[in-house]
Amino acid sequence: MNRTAAAWVDTPAAVPSEEPLGRLGEVCARRGVPELAVRLLDLRDWIAAEMQWFEAELSRLPRGSSMVQRSAHHLLDLGGKHLRPVCVALAAKLGTGFGEAARDCAVAVELIHNASLLHDDVIDLGSQRRGVTAARAVYGNAASVVAGNWLLVTALERVDRTGLPGIVGRTLETIGEMIVGETIQLENRGRLDPSRGDYFRVIRGKTAALFRWALFNGGVAGGLARRECLALERYGSHLGVAFQLVDDLLDYTGDARRTGKPLFADLREGKVTYPLLLALERDASLRPLAAEILAGAADATSPAGLGDRVRDALVASGSVRDCRTLAVKRARAAIACLEPIADGPGREALVALAEAIVHRES
Repeated sequence: MNRTAAAWVDTPAAVPSEEPLGRLGEVCARRGVPELAVRLLDLRDWIAAEMQWFEAELSRLPRGSSMVQRSAHHLLDLGGKHLRPVCVALAAKLGTGFGEAARDCAVAVELIHNASLLHDDVIDLGSQRRGVTAARAVYGNAASVVAGNWLLVTALERVDRTGLPGIVGRTLETIGEMIVGETIQLENRGRLDPSRGDYFRVIRGKTAALFRWALFNGGVAGGLARRECLALERYGSHLGVAFQLVDDLLDYTGDARRTGKPLFADLREGKVTYPLLLALERDASLRPLAAEILAGAADATSPAGLGDRVRDALVASGSVRDCRTLAVKRARAAIACLEPIADGPGREALVALAEAIVHRES
């Protein structure tokens, strides 16, 4: 297929695409990587039918009048990146295809992810999610907690009905990893001296664990050999770390209109993520500035506020550059894990996804 990125390059005022691969393609085109933008367009078309089925199935979740279901759908109806279901679909299509078990896995992984977001907003007292008022601020903390629990139970029901060997135990193990990651983050909240080891334990649990789950179980559902499924799992681990490193950068250098949440939200919530951790190691003068934002003593988003000074310090110390460099390195490590996967459109799609993940803006 002879593609060009002209549709993205020549119409900057166009409304951004509503699905993840389209948005990534737009970003790659703007950033001067047109060849990757074209590959993402092909990838989007290659799994279009699978993602249409996923979206339709997600929309069929019960919509009662209860506050709990309204709280859950308040978040689900906003869409999101849906990269984890994309990973399930890609892994399954390496084998026999996006059959019923893979479909249930795709829905389940998105429900687990959204359950964690509902819970996170309660823990962090978050006010915005995906550019709108967070569910907890609309329906209350209790409704959001129970809504998250409802999504988890619904996800486990989906997982159980796949009948895939060992999948229920693996799912419970993954949820356990997410809880451990959240626990470590809570224990370090408000501290300006967390270790790098703790940081990576948090993101391996809270972020990478679900990417690993999506790739491994998508491969199982597609009938791949265990060796291939384990390779996909390793790919997912590196991909998830790269994803989170970029996420952490966007909290300081992104555009709030694209990220859907205010800048410096992580720091105000007491989270010291990798770019700030690096900068604090390199520039002692940054500590009192970060402490002020952490304490809520100033408006971090004002044009002349502390936020700008912190961001400038991150750039000056090389922390922004080095965080992005590490994200690229982990994306390349993900690609290296695909060695056992046979050449073909599926493998090419996974390579394109890993290469594009470091360019995202939301």
